[in-house]
Formats: sequence, C-alpha cells, structure tokens
Amino acid sequence: MPFLLAPGPRRKTPGPRRKSSAPPLTPPPSGSGGESGPSPHRSAFRPDIEGLRAVAVLAVLAFHAEIPSLAGGFVGVDVFFVISGYLITGLLVREAISTGRIRLGDFFSRRARRLLPSAAVVLAAVAVAGAWLTVPLRRTDLEYDVLAAALSVANWRFVSQRTDYLAAGHDQSPLLHFWSLAVEEQFYLFWAPLLAVVVLCAARAVRRGRAVRAVVALVAGVLVLGSFALSLHWTEHSVSLAYLGTPSRVWQFGVGALLALLPWHLLRGPRPLRLLCGWGGAAAIGWCVVAYDASTPYPGYAALVPTLATAAVILAAIPGRGERNVQGAYGVGRLLAGRAPRAVGRLSYNLYLWHWPVLVLAEARLGTLGWPARTALTLAAVLPALATMRWVEQPLRRSRTVSELPRRGLALGVSAIVLPVALALVVGTATLHLMGPATPVDVKGLPPGAASGPSLLTASAAGGPVVPNPVQARKDFPPDRNCQVAPEVTRSPECLFGAVDSPDRIVLLGDSHAGQWFSPMLAIASQRGWALQELVKQGCPLPELAVDSPQLGRAYRECDTWRADALERLRTGPKPRLIVIASLNRYTTDPELLAAAWEKTLKPLRAIGAPIVNVEDTPVPGKDIPACVSGAPGDAAGCAFQRAEALPADPLARRIAAGAVPGVRAIGVNPVLCPGDGPTCPAVRDRILLYRDDAHLTNVAAVVLTPRLERLLTDAGALPAAVTPAAPGADGWTELLRDDFEGPAGSRPSPANWSYDLGTCYPGCPAPQWGTGEIETMTDSTDNVRLDGKGALEIVPTRKGDAWSSGRITTVRSDFAPPPGGVLRIEASIALPDVTGPKAAGYWPAFWTLGAELRDGYTGWPGVGELDVMESVNGRDTVFGSMHCGVLEGGPCKEPVGLTSGPQACATCRTEFHAYAVEVDLGVGEVRWYLGGRVYHRVSAGQMDAGTWKRAVDHGVFLILNVAIGGKLPAADGATAGPGTEPGHPMRVDQVTVKVRGSDSGPVRGGGSGPVRGGGSGPVSGSG
Repeated sequence: MPFLLAPGPRRKTPGPRRKSSAPPLTPPPSGSGGESGPSPHRSAFRPDIEGLRAVAVLAVLAFHAEIPSLAGGFVGVDVFFVISGYLITGLLVREAISTGRIRLGDFFSRRARRLLPSAAVVLAAVAVAGAWLTVPLRRTDLEYDVLAAALSVANWRFVSQRTDYLAAGHDQSPLLHFWSLAVEEQFYLFWAPLLAVVVLCAARAVRRGRAVRAVVALVAGVLVLGSFALSLHWTEHSVSLAYLGTPSRVWQFGVGALLALLPWHLLRGPRPLRLLCGWGGAAAIGWCVVAYDASTPYPGYAALVPTLATAAVILAAIPGRGERNVQGAYGVGRLLAGRAPRAVGRLSYNLYLWHWPVLVLAEARLGTLGWPARTALTLAAVLPALATMRWVEQPLRRSRTVSELPRRGLALGVSAIVLPVALALVVGTATLHLMGPATPVDVKGLPPGAASGPSLLTASAAGGPVVPNPVQARKDFPPDRNCQVAPEVTRSPECLFGAVDSPDRIVLLGDSHAGQWFSPMLAIASQRGWALQELVKQGCPLPELAVDSPQLGRAYRECDTWRADALERLRTGPKPRLIVIASLNRYTTDPELLAAAWEKTLKPLRAIGAPIVNVEDTPVPGKDIPACVSGAPGDAAGCAFQRAEALPADPLARRIAAGAVPGVRAIGVNPVLCPGDGPTCPAVRDRILLYRDDAHLTNVAAVVLTPRLERLLTDAGALPAAVTPAAPGADGWTELLRDDFEGPAGSRPSPANWSYDLGTCYPGCPAPQWGTGEIETMTDSTDNVRLDGKGALEIVPTRKGDAWSSGRITTVRSDFAPPPGGVLRIEASIALPDVTGPKAAGYWPAFWTLGAELRDGYTGWPGVGELDVMESVNGRDTVFGSMHCGVLEGGPCKEPVGLTSGPQACATCRTEFHAYAVEVDLGVGEVRWYLGGRVYHRVSAGQMDAGTWKRAVDHGVFLILNVAIGGKLPAADGATAGPGTEPGHPMRVDQVTVKVRGSDSGPVRGGGSGPVRGGGSGPVSGSG
C-alpha cells in the first residue's frame, strides 16, 4: 500500500525531513526550481501526506468494522494508491536526474526490508492462529491464502475465487486485504524497471531533468489512459477483475506519478486557490466515504472522485517557485500534518496488516459480530500493530548492518517470504492428511438410494466417515464439462449427453440449482436410451426477472440474453420428451412479481408441448457446510441449520399444487433432505454429506437421490417407466405394453403409460383445431378422461354452454416398432360411444398411431406415417381403418383421405367391446387391420415406392386414444355438432396391448386377439 512508504523517525530538532521509505538520497543540485535539478517536488518529508495516510487507513477500518453511514470507506485504498504512485515516482525520478540511473537493487532492497518483515510476521501469525481458530477445511484454504499473500499474488487468487460462481459460499479469508498489497508490489516490480529502461534510453539527457520527466510523464500518461479504459471495461463485465486486478488499478498509481512529474513547482498559484483545491479534495474523499456503498459500480467512473480528490490534496501542498512549504494557517495540509494524524499515518501499514485478520479470526471463533464489537476488535488491532512497528519494522529499517549492502536487504526480503511459505506448507499438508483423500468420489461405489420412504438410502448406513469427505465435497460438482455457463456467457453450448443421436431427450433448464440435478437426469435419460441436454446458467433466474450479478457487479443483462436464447432454441429445435426446470427461489421476495416473471417464461415453454416438471428448490444452508463438517467429523449434527431460513416455501411449487400453473407439474425431494418438522435440517444423512457449499447439493447426494427422482417423475406422469426387454412368450410374441385400466373409479390412467395432449392443437401445427376442424378443447380433467372402477377407461366429451371439452391421451413411449423383418401388433378392446342419430352428430372416436418424429414438432405429416386402427363418426354402426403416408396432396396414399377401408358394418360396436388391431409386418411388407380377429383391410409395400413405405412404417410410433367433436370427417359424413348433439357419452377402452414378433416366427395371417369383454364382432365386409 502507499502507506508502505512510512516516514523516517521523528526528530526533536526542527528542520525538513526525508521520506521514510528510503535512506538519505544524494543531495540535490542547487536550485529548487531549475529544470535540470532534481524533481521539483523535493525529497523533503511531507507531513501532510503522512496525515493523509491516516485518513485512508481510518476509512478502510471504518468500512471493515461496518460502522453505519461509512460504507464507502473502501475508497481509502484508492487514496493509498495515488500516494504510492506520487512518492515512488518522485523518488525514482529524483534518483535518475541526480545520478543518471536508477539502482534497482537499492530500490528493491529498501522495499524488501521496509515492507516484507512486517507482512511476514502477520502471515506467520495467521498461519499459526488459523490452525487453532479455524476448522480444518478453512485451514487448508487459509494456508493457500498465506502462500499467495507471501508471493504477492493474493489479488489473483481472490480474482479466481470471486469469478468462480460455483466456488461461492466460502467464508471470508483473513488475508483478503492482502490483495491491495499484492497490487502495489506488482506495480513496483513493473514501474521501477520500466523507469530504469526509460532513463537508460534517455541517458544523454539525464542532466536535463526536463527531458527525463517529459519522457516518463508521456509513458505514465499512456498507462493512465489505457488502464482507466480497461478499468471501465472490466467494471462493466467483471467486477472482481476490475476491483482486484492490477491492470485496472495502474491508472491510480499513474495519477500520482503525473503529480510527481509535471512542473507544478513552476506555478505560484494564488493561495485561495490552493486552499480551495486542498479542502475540496478532502471534502470529496469524505463524501465518497459516506455516499458510496456496495451498490456503487466500482472502480469504474466512481473511482475518479477519490483518486482526483487525493491528487488535489497532494497538489495543494506542493511548493511553488521559491517556496519552502505552503501549508498555511488554514490549509488542509496543516490539519493533516498534526501530531495525531501523523501518528496514525506512521502506524497505517501495520494497522492495515493486522486489523482484518483480527476481525475474521475472531468471527471464526465467536460467530458473526455486530458493528460495535467489530469496531472494538479493530481498535484492539492497534496493539499488535504497534508491537510490530516497534520491534520488527523500525529496527530492521534502521539497521546499518542490513542497509549497508543491497543484497542484505534482498536476503531479508527472501527470508520474510520463505518463513510464511514454509509454515503454510507444514500446516496445510498436515491438515490435508488429517481430512483424508482429495481424489474424486467413485459414484459407482455409492450405496443405493431409496426410491421412497423417509431414508435417503435403501439400507441405513452404519458408522464410518462421511461421503464425500469435506475436501472432496468442495469439488464435488456435476460432471457436465462446464455446461453451467459463467456469468459473462450469453449462450449455452450444445451440451448433449448420453444417447446424443436419439430423437428423444430430456432438457435440464435453469440456474445452478437446476445444474445440480445433472447426474440424476443423465442416468434417467440413459436408462431409456435418450439424450440429456443441459441449458444452465450460473446465478441466472429462470423466471424473467431483472437481477444484478455479484460477479459482474451490475445488471445481469447476460442472463436476459441467455434466457431468451435458451427458450428460442427449445421452440425451434426438436421437441423434448421432458423439460425439467429448477431455480433458486430467492431472487425476489415479491410474490406477485415472481408469479408474473414465471408466467413470462412458462408460456413459451408450454407452447412446446412437452411435459414440464419443476423440481422444488432444495434447502439453502447459508453457511459453509463442508467447512463445518470438517471441524466436527464425528458429530455432524452440530452443523445442522435452521429450517425456517433454509427452506422457505417455494412459490412456484405452491402455485402448481394449487392448480394455478396449468401444464406444469412439481416434484420435490425436500422431505428426505430435511425430514420431519423440527426446527433444523441436517447437513449429513446416512453418512452422505449433502452440500458442497452454502447452497448446492454435492454430486454424491444428487446421485443417491436418482431413484427417488425417477419415481417422482414417473408418478407425476412425466416419465415412462424404464423398460426391461421382455422375453418372448410361448407364441413367439414379446409384450411391450399392456394396460387393463384397473384402478379406482374417477382416477386417472397410469402416468407411466399415458400422457395428455391438451388444448386444440400441437405447437406448430399447420392449422388450428388439430388441423382437422374439430371444435373441442382437450383436457386432463377426470370429467373427460377417467377410469370407471370396473377395468375400463372412459373418454367422455362434455359441454358447457357452447364449449365442448374432451380427452386425448397418448402413450408415453414412442418407440413401438417392428423388429427387422418382424411384426408389430397394436390392439385395443373398445366400446364406441353409445349414442346414435342426431344426438351423435359430430362424435368422432378414434384409436390411432403417429410416427415418433412428430413428438419433435408437428412436422413431417403425413410422410412419417399415420395408422388409424379404428375410427367412427356421427354414431353410425360402422367403423373403418386408414393409412396416411407420402405427401399432403395425392401421392401413393391418396391424401388427404388416405388408403382407407371404407365403412365396415358393426351393429354392436356401440354396445359391446370389440377388439381392433393393426399389424405392421415388415417380413411380407404389409399392414393389416383386424376387427374381432378377422382381417378387413390391407395395405402393401407394393402400393408405393420403397422410400415412402420405409418412412411410413419402419420406425417407432406412439398410440392415441381420443374422442373428437366436429371436424371435417363428420362433416363429410353429413353431420356436424350442434345444439342437438348430446354430450356425456364415453368411448370405453377395456385394454390396450402392444407386442412384437421376430422375423423367425414366419408371416402372420390373421393373428388372433386376446380375450375381449362383450362378445364377437358384427358382420364385416373386407375392402381388400
């Protein structure tokens, strides 16, 4: 810090003093203002600058003590930087003008013996105290901080941590304040050699001070402009880089350098102007301390005020031509040069070093403290600061033995680095050995998680170490190859995992609280042969809320861009089988604002037409759980956290449960993460360490929750049960699906087998009303789709006023396909709606299939294939089957009519169950339609080209059961729904079966149906 340049010892005799940061310089040539003399800003000691250091350090201390109304005290660091640039540049330029060169050995020797011993004492004390006052995991972090601070790279360590969103949630480091010391050391290492090179290049002009000053001022000016531009850019895009990075702070040193280089000494300046300049600068610094706070974009433009204000205070007291000093009776310099400010200024370096470790280590032992206690601790830090200055800094700085030769000062500096480094390595290595291995956890060896019940695991875990151990937990992230994109990124990469070539996929969408479910979702997708796509952005709310990014230090515009891009990609891309969403529920406390924000996001998601499931937000402990557990490995119960604070109600989950968010289902695992209704939630369950930081689950915890998530998704109807291939029966058929619709009266069909098509069309369909002109709205209400309690499904059209509603359910699976050269058989036992005549006008019951590709969007019809197993219209005692393929108009399937059987008489199809079936036989190249076990319609491969045939039938399909009302087909039959149409007559389905037979079983010629309820079929006339 600039207080690194402390003054020399106080003298009892009056007279000018030299700057304390260096031994006496070569006496300057005569003439204080001559252009060839030393720097016009004489080497005489400036007591006002010593007092200005006091202002800077007190501002920082007030900020760290959290004293109310002084939240802008962080600008004290800016004051220090300007002072440092002024003094260091003045010292180096005076040496260059006086001697013709800059002795870098002498310079760094002085810096080393002045700065490093005190820092080494503090670092050593922190390394040792940390071993006593902090828990083991924090201890290892602390030792790494000691290493970085000793090597003067602490700022870059903290930059890496603060820009790593996934590493958030750790406690403050006792050495966080060393970032500014590192910045200053890096400035010294850069600036002094650069000036030495500049002086060397201007060697012929070294006796002309103006030439040296002009060249150095030009270099400083360029650096100031470039660094300030970079600071503005980083403040806009990465606040941690802007605040902690050396390149974005160089301009503040440069402002001080320009103060030392420009010929202010040639200006006399009226004394009132000097007074105004000094007091105005001091007032501006005070204003910043009071007016700035954590919400101020910083450094950016805001840093101009304290920087230029400091320059004004320094400038006000620069002696003009022929002047010895310009303090005056009323100047701010007179106040700053007082005994008390100077005393604090002399102590500023050591006080800065000590106060922050005292605060942080005290809180590590005592817990969070209020500002009065923090202020008292800050004042207590004066004692070690005074001791260090009295017995370390001053003796070594004044030692003739050390200062006699530059190499001795450098050796002292190296020793001051080696001591804390050695301590950190010893303590850190011992701590790591104590905590166990840091290698990643092998998730294949984890105990199985329970799919239900109060326990996390299927079997209670006996005693033993927690898994992962605290060291592993810190790095136990989802293995998603950095697909949780960083704050500055505006578009997710493709991020496809699992069966990436599968047309079916699960989409995981949201912020990092969605990303923690990566491993379970990948396992669930892979088990079904699907892909997983991860669209996750760190700290970005999925509801359309405007938020600020702590990492960027400003409005999170990248989040808005990313969210819009993700939703657009889902809208225009292949239709997912399932969209899983999750988000931290603490971005706002305004429930109305949150509800509106969610609706803005869910509306385009619902339009995609895929099932949407929200995973309720998991507990947020609010403290560093791995660190806590590392301190109590045998008593993790002590790391439990308050339920009320960690697990507030999830607003979206509540609204979904209340039915206020149609088309979205909700699941949650919090009953097992925070069981019971007690006041606390556990950090460890069944020896599984649940959290990797203060807010996110460990990947291990997510993995053992996979069976529970799978069950919850299946029970919610969002996910088909994983299919284990069945063995062929004695007749050679392998059953893929059978649903007998057993269940209580009024209940829904099995969500493991069936999902709902809702509304009046697929997203992206070519026309409204399902493209066929039907007039009903499809719902998932049990008024329209329900079990009758007697082993049958009922799909019931209903009417309220003139508005018709009905039901349309589809199989969750879409992979029903014939094996190569084999046969696929799809069958249902159905009783048509028992209504006829004018009361049945517009009734249109159907059992049919569509190609799986249509699940990715309403495109590709009819080429992808449609098989109408059974249709009937207007309550007539006839049924028919059809095949659609090829092109929209004409083509081999004679669209839009299709290759239809025409009406087939069936007198009892309304009053009795009959078996309707279709077989796709790749062995003989034929599709066959059955009613009651008798073939009544065939379509052969020879009726079309090979490409059309293959695209129509040689792939997976999904099944559909529905009752439509109105539309083109009933109208073509001569009736439309009207006031006389009678609602409430269900189509009843007794059974649905899907099975396949391989090519080695031979062709099928009229394969029989299973037993059906209600007798045989009526007369059927085949249509060939």
